[in-house]
Amino acid sequence: MPSLPILVLSLLFLCLASLSITSEARVRHHKWEVKYELRSPDCYKRLVVTINGITPGPTIQAQEGDTIIVDLKNGLLTENLAIHWHGIRQIGTPWFDGTEGISQCPILPGDTFRYQFVVDRPGTYLYHAHYGMQREAGLYGMIRVSPRDPEPFAYDYERSIILNDWYHKSTYEQAIGLSSNPFNWVGEPESLLIQGRGRFDCSKLTSPTLDGAVCNTSNPECSPYVQTVVPAKTYRLRVASLTSLSALSFQIEGHNMTVVEADDPSRNYWITSNVVSRNRTTPPGLGVFNYYPNHPRRSPPSTPPSPPAWDDVDIRLAQSLAIKARQGHIIKPPLTADRVIVLLNTQNTIDGYRRWSLNNVSFNLPHTPYLIALKQNMTDAFDQTPPPDGYDLLKYDIYAVANNSNATSSSGIYRLKFNTTVDVILQNANTMNKNNSETHPWHLHGHDFWVLGYGKGKFDAQNDPKKFNLVDPIMKNTVPVHSFGWTALRFRTDNPGVWAFHCHIEAHFYMGMGVVFEEGIERVGKLPSSIMGCGQTRGFHTP
Repeated sequence: MPSLPILVLSLLFLCLASLSITSEARVRHHKWEVKYELRSPDCYKRLVVTINGITPGPTIQAQEGDTIIVDLKNGLLTENLAIHWHGIRQIGTPWFDGTEGISQCPILPGDTFRYQFVVDRPGTYLYHAHYGMQREAGLYGMIRVSPRDPEPFAYDYERSIILNDWYHKSTYEQAIGLSSNPFNWVGEPESLLIQGRGRFDCSKLTSPTLDGAVCNTSNPECSPYVQTVVPAKTYRLRVASLTSLSALSFQIEGHNMTVVEADDPSRNYWITSNVVSRNRTTPPGLGVFNYYPNHPRRSPPSTPPSPPAWDDVDIRLAQSLAIKARQGHIIKPPLTADRVIVLLNTQNTIDGYRRWSLNNVSFNLPHTPYLIALKQNMTDAFDQTPPPDGYDLLKYDIYAVANNSNATSSSGIYRLKFNTTVDVILQNANTMNKNNSETHPWHLHGHDFWVLGYGKGKFDAQNDPKKFNLVDPIMKNTVPVHSFGWTALRFRTDNPGVWAFHCHIEAHFYMGMGVVFEEGIERVGKLPSSIMGCGQTRGFHTP
């Protein structure tokens, strides 16, 4: 009997072996235009942000050491723009990190901006909008960087799959609701997309006759995503999630992601993703794992596999704890930290508006990007009082809806001593709803960090550090903090610049769940004028 393929699953896989670049690096040049277009990714027609007419955008493919140049034209007509290169450390080019308000001024409508940076290590990375909430309008894609030396595992082919959640309301409508008093939450997404495709049930529309012209299940744009494979081959699947709100599970029916199975591949199988960590109301994302020579539109004969329980925190915590660095590719962390910052995630009401806060401080972006303000010594461009390094660990009840009446908003930042070791403890707590705590994916720009540990309940500063994994911790740039739990990470301040550290849920960062780290600003080279032109840098920009 022919055998099913081996599936090597890469969840933003990052090879951390010592690197030796043995062949000549290349310059890979891309020209992109970002525009709004009417599309129906889940059968419901709405304005979607595209790159060169597609979403997800073009995949960037390179080898370690290559230089990437992207000439980006902002064709949005009425909106500014910035793109962040998620996971690329931007060593020596902090001004091209693509974070509006932190590393650059936004790209104005009609302007073309050049991003130029080196992809210094192999792995699976992403790019996405970092202005307002544009990411959830479709502006995202994948970066695949292959090594010049042999990889630690072999495979015949590789494929990329991006998972996403999808809203029918525009980002403008959502942002207005989040900024309103009374507060209006964005709600759960209407659909889940697999590689930009989903299926919304048009019968659920409140005015089906009125909306009939914009919701059409026969539209080929929303036909299920199909991944065709050949039996008995080894496939590496690079699977990445760029959801704006939802944590997702991912399954391929009838397959184990790591071993070879012997079976008759005469049928197709379901690919599914489902919401976890939030009460599941969004229907699953569905795709088809198509075995050549079966027809790609031939539906699998079974029902899609059942997802894990949405509120089963233990299984996700166990999965997080089980992930270790690959033997032979371990970079051990420093044994001690020079500074410890504990960040308590809470919801607050500030001046009548709902906000997310860290240690009772809600983050606001300034009008002048931090990188420019610090390099040019513009001391009045942002709050000079730094946010606190911790909270009242003994008195605060993480399981209660707290008053937090002393909450404030600030654009203050953490100033870190260069070339030192910093521990960050992310502490989850109850939201403003009883018995509710949400999973938050935290992303650090400009660095990878060691994940030292996870735990339930309140972090114990005396005992929990004794359990840290200092032997084979994985290195990542994005990590979850689970419901009513904590996550510990460690990184070196060895990359001069100004770097965001924030929840990767669009609405949460918009509402203030983020901080900024500065390190070695005096070592940053001359800033390009192309990143200027806003706030106190008006008139500094040279086209």
